[in-house]
Amino acid sequence: MEGSTMGQVKFTEEDMLASHLGEMVDKCVAEHGDKPSVSCILPTGHFHTLSFADVGRLSDAVAAYLREDLGLKSGDVVAIQCPNTLAYPVLAFGIFKAGLVATNVNPLYTTDETNHQLKDSGAKVWFVIDVFGDRIKQSIDGTAVERVYTLSLVDLFPKLPQALLGFALKYVKKAVPPLNAPTAGTLANVVKTGLKHMARGVSVSKYRQGQGHQDIAIFQYTGGTTGRSKGAELTHGNVVGNISQANKRDDGIEREENESLLLVLPLYHVYALAVGMLNSMYTGMHVVLVPVPRPLANLKVVFEKFDITVMPGVNTLYLGLLQEDWFVKNPPTTLRYCFSGAAPLQPATAQRWEELTGAPIYEGYGLTEGTCVVSSMPLNRPPKRGTCGIPIPGTEIRIVDDEGNELPQGQPGELWIRGPQIMRGYLNNPDATSTTIVDGGWLMTGDVAVMDDEGYLSIVDRKKDMVIVSGFNVYPTDIEDVLTRFDRVAEAAVVGAPDGESGEKVVAYVVRRDENLTEAEVIAHCREHLTGYKVPKTICFIKELPKSPVGKVLRRDLRDMAHADAAKA
Repeated sequence: MEGSTMGQVKFTEEDMLASHLGEMVDKCVAEHGDKPSVSCILPTGHFHTLSFADVGRLSDAVAAYLREDLGLKSGDVVAIQCPNTLAYPVLAFGIFKAGLVATNVNPLYTTDETNHQLKDSGAKVWFVIDVFGDRIKQSIDGTAVERVYTLSLVDLFPKLPQALLGFALKYVKKAVPPLNAPTAGTLANVVKTGLKHMARGVSVSKYRQGQGHQDIAIFQYTGGTTGRSKGAELTHGNVVGNISQANKRDDGIEREENESLLLVLPLYHVYALAVGMLNSMYTGMHVVLVPVPRPLANLKVVFEKFDITVMPGVNTLYLGLLQEDWFVKNPPTTLRYCFSGAAPLQPATAQRWEELTGAPIYEGYGLTEGTCVVSSMPLNRPPKRGTCGIPIPGTEIRIVDDEGNELPQGQPGELWIRGPQIMRGYLNNPDATSTTIVDGGWLMTGDVAVMDDEGYLSIVDRKKDMVIVSGFNVYPTDIEDVLTRFDRVAEAAVVGAPDGESGEKVVAYVVRRDENLTEAEVIAHCREHLTGYKVPKTICFIKELPKSPVGKVLRRDLRDMAHADAAKA
């Protein structure tokens, strides 16, 4: 069957919420006005809230400044590099309203990684958190960046005592360094000047005249877990379309009047920006931003001050909170919906979370190249564990073999997807684009998936992560699920390594919950639940698993370690 859509709700052009992200934000501001839109809370417990009207007014000011004062033109690129602060949505929405392209830079990037993205994206303006002031000169070397503006954790807050700022900064483990390059100013300067333009009647809507679905909104860089980070070209149609698809799926779901969404996930990641911030704008939900979520004890004050009803996260976040005494002893009682994406949700984590909080976790699947969401669990029925839901409206899927032939239902193969959320391509990389998006607009995800008779997808594993033991396919997630069901194991990740007898062997990296746990006990547990060839041949105890900033386990790092150890043996 050409592109399975079984169980889907229809999606048409009329279901698109807007033609442009700037237009969508304006509609949300007009509808929700003085309702609280976004709050930012510091580890000290101090927080500040902006209404929808505030976000609209301030983002208008940013748009006016970028176009009137800097003379930027449609399609010019502006980079943002900061944690979850009030500045982030104001800047991002201002960039969209100005008809410009945003590129979100991971604030944990090294100077070299930042330089690569600034150079590759062609960014002309860079807004950067001030704690990285000592990196500015090296980061912009050889790039097209003409102006640099610094941000702070408390931008757009009322004036705070200097002593409090110092106290807050200790949570980021770093004082604000002296700038090692001249900057053009601060966000406060930008907003102040932009508001003057608004006062004299500048109309922000003029900046996006002639723009629509086909224009680029974001250069969103991939996580870099499988090589050098690449820029996915996401159009306004991709982002608005994906939000529209998600809301079409949830149409008819009863919403409470005052919903609050906790956003721990970083806004530079498409999952947080699309599902967390932009989708919440549309639904009128209040978003609570946490700029410094680590250690997880920093979240205690958030649950004390806000009645959180919605929480997107990843497996490692939920698992981490379940290991915090303060959380387990006094779990939140207001949670209604929790969501998991970016990495597989382990069933043991989902079960313990729901038992403690009463809130089920609804798993979904997506990827940067698909803007964000490809499939999700319907909210009008209980989660179907072990799956990542049904393709959202307008999303076609294929499950194919190595030659691209469609496989029968129930048989695992590579997942291909097609729909309004598929990126235009990789920036400056036509070769990578042509090997990822094939004829007819199908995106080859590189993920191994299977669909059941109800239309639910399960991601078996990354194609490249599959381990072949004596000719048998072994999927790491199967083994990781077994390992994490062992109550003496905190976390686990599995990779393959060369083996003289079987071609490859299974290597398990285990974080112990019980320090007395032995290798023999782990293997005995695996033998109880796994067929022989799937049982790890090597158990490596490790203090913590290497992870990306969004919480995805970096199997590439573990694979390098396993290959190096195998070479020594």
